[in-house]
Amino acid sequence: MLRAAMRDVLAHKARLAMTMLAVLLGTAFVSGTLVFTDTVSGAYLDSAEKSFTGVDVQLRAARSGAGHDTARLIDEELLDQARALPGAASASGVISGFTALAGKDGQMVGDGWATLGTNRIRHPMAEGRAPQAAGEIAIDATTARRTGYAVGDTVRLSVSGPVLEERITGVFRTDDGNVAAGGTLTLFDTATAQALFAEPGRYNQIELSVTPGTSAEQLRGQAQPLLPPGIEAVTGAQLAAEQADRNAASIRSLSPVLLASAGIALFVGSFLIVNTFTMLVAQRTKQLALLRAVGASRRQVTRSVLAEAGVVGLAATVAGLISGIGVGAGVRAVLSATSDTVPDGPLVVGARTVLVCLALGVGVTLLAAWLPARRAAKIPPVAAMSAIQAPATRRSLVLRNTVGAVLAAAGAALVVAATAVVDGKLPLALGAVLLLVGVIALTPLLSRLLIAAARPVLRRFGISGTLAAQNAVRNPRRTAATASALTIGLTLITALTVTGASADKAVDELAGAGVYRADYIVSMANAGPLAAKTEEILEALDEVVATSPRREIPVQVAGTEQIVVGFRTASIDKLLDIDFTEGGFAPGDTVVVDQETATANGWRLGDTVEFTWPDGARTDLTLSGFYRSAFDDGFKTDVSVMDPHLDRPTAPEIMVATRDGASEATRRTLRAALGDSPAIRTQDRQEVADGITGAIGLVLNLLYGMLALAVVVAILGVVNTLAMSVHERVQEIGLLRAVGLDRHGVKRMVRLESLAISLFGGVLGVGLGTFLGWGIGEVVAAIGIDTWSLVLPWGRLALFVAVAALVGVVAALWPARRAARTDVLTAISAE
Repeated sequence: MLRAAMRDVLAHKARLAMTMLAVLLGTAFVSGTLVFTDTVSGAYLDSAEKSFTGVDVQLRAARSGAGHDTARLIDEELLDQARALPGAASASGVISGFTALAGKDGQMVGDGWATLGTNRIRHPMAEGRAPQAAGEIAIDATTARRTGYAVGDTVRLSVSGPVLEERITGVFRTDDGNVAAGGTLTLFDTATAQALFAEPGRYNQIELSVTPGTSAEQLRGQAQPLLPPGIEAVTGAQLAAEQADRNAASIRSLSPVLLASAGIALFVGSFLIVNTFTMLVAQRTKQLALLRAVGASRRQVTRSVLAEAGVVGLAATVAGLISGIGVGAGVRAVLSATSDTVPDGPLVVGARTVLVCLALGVGVTLLAAWLPARRAAKIPPVAAMSAIQAPATRRSLVLRNTVGAVLAAAGAALVVAATAVVDGKLPLALGAVLLLVGVIALTPLLSRLLIAAARPVLRRFGISGTLAAQNAVRNPRRTAATASALTIGLTLITALTVTGASADKAVDELAGAGVYRADYIVSMANAGPLAAKTEEILEALDEVVATSPRREIPVQVAGTEQIVVGFRTASIDKLLDIDFTEGGFAPGDTVVVDQETATANGWRLGDTVEFTWPDGARTDLTLSGFYRSAFDDGFKTDVSVMDPHLDRPTAPEIMVATRDGASEATRRTLRAALGDSPAIRTQDRQEVADGITGAIGLVLNLLYGMLALAVVVAILGVVNTLAMSVHERVQEIGLLRAVGLDRHGVKRMVRLESLAISLFGGVLGVGLGTFLGWGIGEVVAAIGIDTWSLVLPWGRLALFVAVAALVGVVAALWPARRAARTDVLTAISAE
């Protein structure tokens, strides 16, 4: 039976080509994604490990689970205690912080947060000397090469505030991972670094190296008893891993999207596989019946078909794996040639990549072929006496339609129910899956109804249109499997489009509805902290009527970590519109919280809540107000309440209200006051909204590109089904030619059949996607975004239907041409 299966694969290799191509594309996408991300992640990790050579343990401000740190500084006393540890060979005080270096064009050099300044002078100088006093810096050799700066040049830079002018005294070589990731590294003398990033005599970190025979974990354990509140000890290995994760984050974040798109493509390809093997089994009814007649058992027949599927899946997977490795290597080479943001490193092809690809490619193929294999096993030996293929029983279709209707109804009900609860993400996801599965199960019934509705239009094309309508519903299962592949892709694309269009409108209305009353939001280009004196400079301008920082720090409330936000509450009414349901900001040790959190905890106005601050101090704050959250919930208080617990108060943004409102002249005044710093952004409300909608659009465009693979596989499915259908109906086509249907009529018949099937899948996908997009929007609105409303981008929805029609036309080109070339005499005499 195994030899028979291998002969069948070779005999039908042309018919299996599309199936292999679909599996190949999916597995190539998976392997390429895994190879690329593993290679880049490995390169970043190697580079990060070089950055922390000689650093076995670091003492630093503690990080919260949300990524915020306590901003605690370290004094000389702790440094002296660390030096005295028995396992410490050396201890150095380190100061570092964001440093934006301006190029000769005035623009910031490097990539956001990866542009750093430090006093850690342990790099070999390529030219000049290390900085020794204020006004002097040294820069890394990569930055010098990119900018054209040399020793003796004066450069402009910013460290979380106004611009400074410094003279370059040296250029040094470094393997620092941030530089390898596209950032810059600037060296200062210790006193200058302390003045810029900390306070005189204080540090951000202490770096320790171990004595022989002491491990990093042992030294870390020795340091633990010395640590004051808000300070933690981490190993050098953890530091390297954190830096590598940060640097590779943008690429790693794409990995789930790419893998999900590949998974969708393979899922769509499974419909192609089901169709292919179903038609192959139907065409080989007599052959399989003869095998049963000469003694083959049902299990042997099933295994024979699955063996064919396994060979096809394995061959396609291996080809896809090799292709994906080539794609991953190619993308890596292109990035290395065109960008300085990815360090060098070897190509990584891990065992995980090979195993995942083999499991997906072969597994999907076998699962998709299992149902046709079962049907093959049920062919009775008596079928060998006849060449007539037995159609599917009505009973099985009734059962399928019943199950599909139940699943679709349950899914739709869950989606609707999800819109009526506060957190409907889980029921929405479950409902979407059930609805999609139910509709796919119902497609045989729906295809009859929708294509029957289109029959009057098809009849206008004469006998070719009439025959096309009949052929499209002749085998509803086949039509359903072919159309479902396109339906899935367009459902996801439409849902994303409707959600994106609604989100764009909601963000625009949020910006225009007065949630932000401030005219400008001043922030760092890397989203890092602004220096405290930045607000002082802005507040001193005649054009400015109100300012407030927005501070965020981690605290402990009732044993759980929370983020408390601080404002200058005396002027907040001119800067933000907070929708209070009860009370409001009040003087003294008070705090406000969103209504949902207050209700969940049973809090009332006047209740007190204990806060544990980063410095370890505990304070009871009185609840003075509850507000309705539009997008920013949690605790909020006055900066005067939190600042005593901070070593160095900073803010990620400062809100500014001006006398004459937003204008280009006012913007120039604000920027000039800050020294036209390349690191500081001054955005009005619309620019903030545009930044959010631009990010949404970027994500949508990326997802469109990824889901295009599913559409390509759907096209292969239509081509494959039509080609095999033409082969199956060769005698029928010959008879049509014999009774007068010319070649043009045959081509038109196949094209119209393809168009009808594709449009059916397209209309169904757009309808489902619109419904799911509405559900997603209602769930988002339920969490507090009151400006959310359904937006239907009719132009793009119409474009998707047109794309479905184009898919039908393109997919039919080769099958229609093949059908038209059928020799009449050969076709009529075919068995």
